[in-house]
Amino acid sequence: MGPSDLNPSDLNPSDLNPPGVPGDITRESAPLRARFLSAIADIDPQAWDRLFDQANPFMRHAFLHALEASGSVCGETGWQPLHLLLEQGDEAVAAMPLYLKSHSYGEFVFDWSWAEAYRRNGLDYYPKLLTAVPFSPVSGPRIGLSPGCDENAALTGAVSAVEQIARQCGASGWHLLFPDQAQQIRLADSGLAETLLQREDVQFHWSNAGYTDFDAFLGSLRSSRRKNIRRERRRVAEAGIELQRLNGDAITASAWSAFYDCYRRTYQKRSGHDGYLNRSFFSRLLDSQRDHLLLVTASQGQAVIGSALLLFDETHLFGRYWGAMEPVDCLHFEVCFYQGIEFCIERGIQTFDPGTQGEHKLMRGFEPVRTTSYHWLSDARFQAALAGWIEREQQGVTAYEESARGYLPYRRDEDG
Repeated sequence: MGPSDLNPSDLNPSDLNPPGVPGDITRESAPLRARFLSAIADIDPQAWDRLFDQANPFMRHAFLHALEASGSVCGETGWQPLHLLLEQGDEAVAAMPLYLKSHSYGEFVFDWSWAEAYRRNGLDYYPKLLTAVPFSPVSGPRIGLSPGCDENAALTGAVSAVEQIARQCGASGWHLLFPDQAQQIRLADSGLAETLLQREDVQFHWSNAGYTDFDAFLGSLRSSRRKNIRRERRRVAEAGIELQRLNGDAITASAWSAFYDCYRRTYQKRSGHDGYLNRSFFSRLLDSQRDHLLLVTASQGQAVIGSALLLFDETHLFGRYWGAMEPVDCLHFEVCFYQGIEFCIERGIQTFDPGTQGEHKLMRGFEPVRTTSYHWLSDARFQAALAGWIEREQQGVTAYEESARGYLPYRRDEDG
């Protein structure tokens, strides 16, 4: 079966499960066995969460299940689940989210030019295999490992199983997006990173330097930037807008419904559709992760005219979903940036990741940070050709990061 013959929605993972992991990978004489599952619901939630950092809201079973149970992620939307579970006897020792993709939307590591290169050479780039959190360009653990397991053996077994299944189902390759630093170190220590193509990009994150309040943060900025941020916040207040930050049981049904209306309206204006995520997803997310949600609402009179939904754990705040019923000057900056910074300061949260792209974040105190992705293509010719392409791309990424740092608003020594 070739890539053009495969319909992801018709895929039966049980037909693809190999009898064992390639290679001589054993522990205590028990071989590792790979299983590929067509739904996250087929994996016990506690078993899944035990393998991952349970504090990270995006890798929790409940988040991935909400995506699939709502129909936002499925074969029909181009995200056919094919999750990997690596077992030793009756014990799950490794797992990772895996999707058979028929497009590159919702990933935020852009490979459209790669797909075009395949097309020009008479080859199909889709389907491809992807390990990522759908629609969420946030760094975190991607391959969950059982505490005390042989990490190198488990990682090698997982990657080998994915490469085997890619060839078996006709996928052009496998892409691992936004692994956190700890996962990158593990891949390097195991030697696997050397077999994969590594790309880097730049996002903009805010770091909490132990600020006591928002004014203390402003005090770390040059005077011109302090004045600009105060001016932006004042414009929102002068428009008669009241802001609220809601978490946990304080998130009311009316505020939740208003948020979705804002989210949908913004997508309709920008793209002509209701958005990748439907109301059912957000309802399931509220039911399962209420305590990890921050809902910011902007009201004018009795009506909510803007809203943002953020997720957080003990160390990170993640800005994810935003919408507005009508344009208001500086409202996006207030709801999506400044309210989040205030929340981090109040809670002692170290890092605020407001979402991908956007150089406008630099002037508001968000600094450039590197993100990483790994790639393996089954066609050795393209693997070799893209290695040179990535090397040239990396030079541009480095220059971009250095240039971005020149626009940071923080006070220099000569400013006192």
